[in-house]
This record gives sequence, C-alpha cells and structure tokens, in this order.
Amino acid sequence: MNLNQGKIIIRDTLSQATLAASDLFLKKAKECVSDKGFFTVAISGGSAPKPMHRMLAEEPYRSKIPWNRTHIFWVDERCVSFADPASNYGAAKQDILDMVGIPQEQIYPMFDGGFPEEKALKYQKKIVDFFQLKEGQYPMFDLIFLGVGQDGHTASLFPGQEAVSENNRIIIAVRGGNPNVDRISMTFSALNSAAYVVFLASGNEKAAIVNNILSGSKPGLPASKIKPKNGILIWILDKEAASLM
Repeated sequence: MNLNQGKIIIRDTLSQATLAASDLFLKKAKECVSDKGFFTVAISGGSAPKPMHRMLAEEPYRSKIPWNRTHIFWVDERCVSFADPASNYGAAKQDILDMVGIPQEQIYPMFDGGFPEEKALKYQKKIVDFFQLKEGQYPMFDLIFLGVGQDGHTASLFPGQEAVSENNRIIIAVRGGNPNVDRISMTFSALNSAAYVVFLASGNEKAAIVNNILSGSKPGLPASKIKPKNGILIWILDKEAASLM
C-alpha cells in the first residue's frame, strides 16, 4: 500500500515484519556509509523495536551492518537509571549494543542522571554540535524508528500536552506515559526533519490506533503529526496491526 510521501508495508507475521525493518536498517546503513562515510539513526524504546534490535544483533545483520561507522541516538528516554527496566538505553544495551561492537563514543544516551530539563538542553547541544547546525536548523537523521501507543502518542509526545505544540526546540523535557515519569523527547520539528521515519507496530491491540491514524480520522493525535518535510514516511505492520485498515 502507498502512503503520502512513503508507503505501508504489511507482513503476515511479526517475524516477517521484523525482517522487513531489519532489512531497511541494513540497506540505509550501507547506503549512507557508502555515500558520506557514516550513518545516523535514532531509535525508540518500548516493545515495538525490541524484536528488530535483537534480530540486528544476530547474523547475518551483525556482520553486514557497518557498526564502526554507525552513530546511535535516541528518540526519547525515561529519566531513570540505566539499570531500570524502563530505561530505553538499558534495554537497547542488552538487546543490541553489547552484541555488535559499536564504538562507545558513537552511542549517545539521552539521560545519565540529573535534572530532566538540564539533560534535554545538553542532548540538544550534543545534536547541534554533531550535525554542525546553525540557529533555527534541525538535524537530518538518516533513519528514525518510532512506535505508537494505543493513545496515539509517539516518542514521548502525548495527547493534550504542551510538548505537542513545541516548534522551536530539538529536545524537550516532558512527563507522562506509562510509567508516569519524567522523560526527554525529540520534538516534531526534529522528527519531521529526518530522511526516513519508520513506524513499527504489531499485534491486535495496535489495530484500532493504526487504523485511526492511517485513515486520517484522528488528525490531532501526536503520531498523526509525523509528516517528514523532505523525507520518507514508512509504516511496517504485521497482519494483526493492519487488520482494521
């Protein structure tokens, strides 16, 4: 199925959908390293990316992806310790980062303790410095992976919060979600500046929200606001998540 500025990929099973996402990661990594010498990707937490992270840490992906030229950032993070089960970095470290030999200096965790707003500004500066951005510019990540909550949130941008309307910052501090904790998140301005943005969704519990977003019936939902300005939007779904479309 085609989508404005992109497409929808539907696979029969979660395993097949995970394979499609992993193939895309590999393809973009190799292309970017070939074209410019490095690859930038921003990943999210939660249940959606876990199968892909684990697949990427296995063969044949582990050997084929140019990890030594890959820079990994985060879309959002809960302000908890790395050892906390709710930590996106902690989960990624266990599922993929410790398995693939990526240089530690090319991994950019969002939160390592301290005040959320202070860490949000620090992470924003890290992105500005890495991409050598001028005032008013936003980073063009090569690839961003997102999930979608049953309430329509994505990253840590939740319905009804002021953060949804933030247009100037790259990174902001927020609070909400499950667990209801302080968080750090990329803004829509940053997310929509990427070259590729990929939503991953699976399971019957995501069918209603996926249908609401892709049908356009709920344009006010945060996930509906992901519309890359000069990039490509892709939804990768299993048959259950796509069952109401």
